[in-house]
Formats: sequence, C-alpha cells, structure tokens
Amino acid sequence: MSAEAADPGAPLRRRSRPRIDLRRLGRVALRGPVSRDRLPDAIGHVAEAHRAHHPDADLTILRRAYVLAESSHRGQMRKSGEPYITHPLAVTLILAELGAETTTLTASLLHDTVEDTEVTLDQVREQFGEEVCYLVDGVTKLEKVDYGAAAEPETFRKMLVATGNDVRVMSIKLADRLHNMRTLGVMRPEKQARIAKVTRDVLIPLAERLGVQALKTELEDLVFAILNPEEYERTRALIATATRADAPLETIADNVRHTLRDAGISAEVLIRPRHFVSVHRVRRKRGELLGTDFGRLLVLVTEDADCYAVLGELHTCFTPVISEFKDFIAAPKFNLYQSLHTAVVGPGGAVAEVLIRTHRMHKVAEAGVVALGNPYVQDGTAPAQPAEPSDERADPTRPGWLSRLLDWQESATDPDTFWTTLRDDLAQDREITVFRTDGGTLGLPAGASCVDAAYAQHGDRAHACIGARVNGRLATLSTVLSDGDTVQLLLAQDTASGPSPDWLDHVRTPAARIAITGWLTDHPDEAKPDPETVDASGPGPGRLGPGPGSAGPGPTPGEPAAPDRERGASEERGAPGRAAPQTATAPARTRSGPRSADVVVDGPDAPVRLAGCCTPVPPDELTGFVVRGGAVTVHRRECSAVAAMQEIGRAPVAARWADGEHRGSTAGCRVTLVAESFGRPRLLADLTEAIATAEAAIVSATVEPPSEQRVRHTYTLQLPDAAGLPALMRAMREVAGVYDVSRAQHPAPAG
Repeated sequence: MSAEAADPGAPLRRRSRPRIDLRRLGRVALRGPVSRDRLPDAIGHVAEAHRAHHPDADLTILRRAYVLAESSHRGQMRKSGEPYITHPLAVTLILAELGAETTTLTASLLHDTVEDTEVTLDQVREQFGEEVCYLVDGVTKLEKVDYGAAAEPETFRKMLVATGNDVRVMSIKLADRLHNMRTLGVMRPEKQARIAKVTRDVLIPLAERLGVQALKTELEDLVFAILNPEEYERTRALIATATRADAPLETIADNVRHTLRDAGISAEVLIRPRHFVSVHRVRRKRGELLGTDFGRLLVLVTEDADCYAVLGELHTCFTPVISEFKDFIAAPKFNLYQSLHTAVVGPGGAVAEVLIRTHRMHKVAEAGVVALGNPYVQDGTAPAQPAEPSDERADPTRPGWLSRLLDWQESATDPDTFWTTLRDDLAQDREITVFRTDGGTLGLPAGASCVDAAYAQHGDRAHACIGARVNGRLATLSTVLSDGDTVQLLLAQDTASGPSPDWLDHVRTPAARIAITGWLTDHPDEAKPDPETVDASGPGPGRLGPGPGSAGPGPTPGEPAAPDRERGASEERGAPGRAAPQTATAPARTRSGPRSADVVVDGPDAPVRLAGCCTPVPPDELTGFVVRGGAVTVHRRECSAVAAMQEIGRAPVAARWADGEHRGSTAGCRVTLVAESFGRPRLLADLTEAIATAEAAIVSATVEPPSEQRVRHTYTLQLPDAAGLPALMRAMREVAGVYDVSRAQHPAPAG
C-alpha cells in the first residue's frame, strides 16, 4: 500500500470546484508532454484534488503515467468529439476527489491503454510495477473477437475475481462507468438504454456494496434520466419548485445549531439535499411532498461518543419520531456504512430526518472502499492473497458478499448462467448476520433460509443436511433466518445422500442454488423424495427395502413403489420381544383391549378398558369416563380427550392403578409412541431394531408422508413390563436422525 494511503479520519472536503471543461482540457492535452521538472497542465486538476487528501503525495509517477497515456491515446477521439485522453483524466479526477491513493490514480490514468492502444501489460509492469499492472489488467475488457456474446459477462467475471484480491479494481471500473454515463448522450437511444440497464443491475449494486455512495447516487440519477425520462422530468420540476420556495429545513437546522451550541457540543450542521432518485422514492412512498422531504440534516462531529450526545440533545429538545431511529454505529451496514438516523418534529409540525456521524464515518459513507486503499499490498509488492478471516466482518475490504460471489461464480461455468445469477444476487439489497454454534458468523442475504446457511458453512457437504436448530430449537430447512439468529446445521452420517428438489424453493444464495441444481442434474434417480413419497427402510432415499424382521425385499432400485406402499404402515401383530414385519400400507387405528385387572375405578362394577388415544401405563395418573354400554374408558389425565369429554358435560370417574395385591396376572402394557425424525435411508429399519432390542412387540405402526424432510412415526407397542418404557424411549431417541420420542396424545388416523 502506498505510503500516502488515505486517512479515514480526515474530514471530507466539500467539493467546491466546478466540473472540468473537457474541451479546454482536450486542447491542453494535445500539447503533448512537457519538461521533466513540472507537472503537465492537463492533470493539474487531478493533482489539486489528490493533494487535498494526501498533502505529501509524490506526483512523479502521475506525471509519467499521464505522459504514457497521452502519447498512447494521441489521435484517438471520443464520440463526443473530445480527445480520448480526456476520459482517463476525468476518471482519475473522480477518484482523486474521493481520496484514492496515488497507485489507484496511476492505474486509472492507464486503464484504457492496454485495451485501446499498442501498450502491453509487460510495458506497464516494467515502468510502473506489478501493483499498477494488476489494476490495469483487472479493468481491461476481454475481446469480442475471442468471446463473442460472452465478452461482457466474462469481462465482469474477470473484474470481480480481480476485485477479490484488490477492491481498487472495481473502484476504477465504477469511476469509469460514471464518466461514460455522464457523456452517454451522444450514443443511440437503444445503446443508451442497454448500458443504463447494465449499470442499474450490476454497477449500482456493486457501488452500494462497496459503500461508494458518492458514485452510486450519481449513477442512479443518470440511469433514472435515461430509463424513466418522464418521471425524471417530473422529479426535476418538483426539486426546482422546492428550491425556489421557503426552505423549512433551514429553520430547523438553525434551531439544531443553537441547541448543540448551548449544550457545548462542537458540531457542523449541514443541509444535505436528496438526489433525484431519492426524491422520487419518497414521493412514491408518501404521496404529496413537504418542504422537509427534499433534504436531510447532516450533523458531523469528531468522536463516536459525540454522536450519541447529539442524539440525546435532539431527542430532549425536539419531539422525536421514534419509529425513524436506527443505530448503524453499533451495528454497521455490510457496506461499512455507519451513522445514527433519527427524525425530529420542527416548528409547525414539519418532520426533518437527521443523520449523525463523525467526519471519518462521513468520509467512508461517501467514498467507501476507495478511501481504504488495499491492505494486502506491502512494500510495493504484488497484491497478496488475504488470510481467511475468522469472522465474516473481520475484513472490510473482503466483505462476506464478495467472498460468496467469488465462490459461486466458479461453479457457474456457463456465461449466461453467471450473468443471470449475478444480477439476481446483486438485486438482494440487504444482508443479515447469523451466528454459528462454534462462535463464527455467516453473512447471508435477507430472506435466506437454513438451506442457504448450510451451503454457506459446509459447501457441498450440505447435500447431507437433514435439519437445523435455530436459537436452540429444531427447525425445518425452509425456516427463514433473521439477523442475529444462532443456527446449528445437522448433517446425516451418510454423506452419499443428496438434496431434495424442494430445497430450490427455499434458497436465496446463488451458491446454494447452483450446488443443488448441479447435484440433481448429476443424480437424476437419487434425489431425496418429495413430500408425497415415504422415506422408509430401503437402501436409498424414497425406496423401501428389507429391514429387521421384514417379510421380504422391497422394490429393486429404479422400480417404483406400489401405490399401497406410499401411504403408511399396516397393522401387524407379533409376539412380545420380536418386531413384527413392517410394510408401508394404509394407516391403521390403534386399539387396546380390556385391562380391568390393572385399573380400579370408583362406581358400579363395569368393564374397564384403557383408551387407545393415550395408552396409559403405570404410573400415569388416570381419569375415566362412562361410555355407551356402561363401560369405563380410562385416559391419562393430561390426554386432550379428557378436556374434550368435560366440555360436552361428561362427568369424570376416579380411576387408579391397582396395587400389587390386586394387579392382574400380567405385568405387560400397551403404549403408543410418536417418533419425530429427519428423513434418511434405513430410518424405519433402525427404529424397529431399537424396539426389538428393548423386547417390545409392534402391534401397529403408521409412517406419515415426509414434510419438509421431517417424518412422523406412530407405534403401538406391547411391552412385557411398563417399567421398561423409559429405557425404550431413550433407545429410540438415540437412533440417528430421531430428535424426539413422546407418548401419543391423539388417536391414530383411521385406516
């Protein structure tokens, strides 16, 4: 990094010099090189702007770069009629006014030499070093002769990859596009529209993400004028009318100045006019505009603590609009932006928006990464690959969105896919941060789901993701994450499993979409089942195969399951201690027989049976109800049927378990358990094996169709002893993919 790198703490000087006269500058440029002891007049504007930010800058290299650029472009003319050298000069002036360091300005002067003249990259490297050569190469377009229609998307891909190592590449490109947009009027209307659309879809979002608001806002206005000329003219007329009218913001600004002066806070209070697109957006949001809608107050202070002191005074001395308060100092935006936003009510009820920031924050808000230089360059050597940051926001010049973009673009080998995906990715204008359980963080676009988080953290290993915990609670993979959530991704042990096509409905990140699409394309017959297919005990997702105690093999690979096998599990009976054969057929109702020997009820002697909906076992607390025929059905006290019976006026009957002296000859019990799990191959086989190991017999089983990769199994089991129930439930919970086992609370579905 050059010795005179920008000092982010220096106040941003307001631009007071007029825009350069390109025709006059062109005449000066045509005079050619001057003596070695003085700077050419043609870049005097650049030198003045550069020295304003870097008083000690060595301008010798700028003189040499200008001499090479002017001599190389001599005789070339722009379509506007000016000598071509006026373009690199104007681009360099834009960057100089933003505070770019000398190396960036040198590369900016030379940015078109390799593309449009006989100068080679080797010559640039020999005369100006590897660093300048890297920047010039990064912004050099690819030839249409070699790439055809793919030249534009592949050029942007090349620039983005170069930007991953040095953000100054994109800084030069943004300034280049801004000057081209300023002079776009000489082009045919259809070409103006095409360039404006690319600027809108790609360059403006990149400027936003790199925090270069000064370039972004002017680009927005220029695009607005081309693509929406009628709305632009209407907005221009509104702004002109507001400028001629009384300015209510001036009154509020004076009141703020007096308030802060009385509080002993040193601050600069400015009126910051809204640009055209901002006024247009406010008008569409609020309808008729008021005088205070055409600008905002900007309060600049020295220290971070002063920002909050200003906020306190404003909220004390004025009526604040609390809903407008935002703290981007404590929680900066993903593009480095920091500021306090609030709104206060002035005289007559006028509401003024207020931005409060330090001079350093203001400089970064305007210039973004342009003011930061390149921290990876040391002692004039070539850009070094940055070390992997331990935190998503640890490196401001290699933000998370750029890292993700560089990752997914490697998989988008087709230029059309890359170009379309890039525009979609850049259209997501807000980012969230979620925390991993290992202490790291993930930066994701707003609206991202657990699927996006899985691929962001695990890459292709996320193909085996079976679920997630969000803030400690189990969640489906389609769950949309919020800023500040903590997410834990759960991966299957079987790494050969793949994603479901349904995942594509929940992804926002290109990396996840490209990875899922690629896997599904490569494995057309191995995708996880959709919600209409049961993931049972077979050898692969969505196929039924042999499991413990099965009556026979399932369908062979590639053979569709029979229709009756797609609806659940049939009711089978087996001896205690052995799992009954499992097949997937229509759901069956679970029923329990009379068990009067184990339960004592108050009242007349009557048949007693245990309710099949909750299958009580000792030592559950009991409640009975007389049903038709005079029998008493006994439920667990917390069973939902108890409340339902009481609501319709049924009187409860006291019931309790018989003591040992009166207990029947059998100590066995029947119970219904519900296992909640993530779908995976052989899940049903592993569960039935765990049940058999616990010496329980499966009376009936129901496997519901998967939903969001979650599967619900309902088993009615015959246990030799109720005391073994806790151990059985623990064994079932230990089966991979099972996250909960509970006693049934509702009747099983009818078969």
